[in-house]
Amino acid sequence: MEKTSPIQKKVSWVGYLAFFMTVIFFSGFFAKSTEWWRVFDFTVLNGTFGAVNSAGQSIVSFRGTGGTGAKDGFLFALELAPSVILSLGIISVTEGLGGLRAAQQLMTPILRPILGVPGICSLALIANLQNTDAAAGMTKELAEEGAISDQERAIFATFQTSGSAIITNYFSSGAALFTVITVPVITPLAVILVFKFVGANLLRLWITQIENRQRKEAVDEHARP
Repeated sequence: MEKTSPIQKKVSWVGYLAFFMTVIFFSGFFAKSTEWWRVFDFTVLNGTFGAVNSAGQSIVSFRGTGGTGAKDGFLFALELAPSVILSLGIISVTEGLGGLRAAQQLMTPILRPILGVPGICSLALIANLQNTDAAAGMTKELAEEGAISDQERAIFATFQTSGSAIITNYFSSGAALFTVITVPVITPLAVILVFKFVGANLLRLWITQIENRQRKEAVDEHARP
């Protein structure tokens, strides 16, 4: 992913369209739809593995149950591959159409003050709300291409790790508690999302303090006779 200033290359309407389409793709907006446009959702295209058990039994994927050690770890890693490959492929197409430059222009003024990361991270941020592996793969590529610094990667990783895949997990595993909670269903989701930002900014503050201390020590060292 190319780290490009918005001043260097002008973003066309195609880039903005690609950015918004990719946002919708990773947002889960069409995940529950039964119409043909559900193909514009990441989880739908990612699909599921088939079951290997008989009808009427508990659903068991190709990993089976009771696996341990390196063999089960290998199958777990194999399970992650499709979502990572698909997400990186979509991001490559978006980049080719100028969508990442559009993300930089539109989202940097928002993400820089509230999270301390550039706008190019916006697609990975949205993907993190729905899929842990896709967001991690996208962030890794951003870091390797130099689009984000080590400090920004650490802050963004903190945001992702706290309540990762929040929408998918909340409305699947968390649905069992919807009948007994005493607050609106959206409230716990909002609290989790807010604390994702709180946790990331706590690390951001700590990194800033460390950098300020290092600069002060460097100045003091230089000032010594």
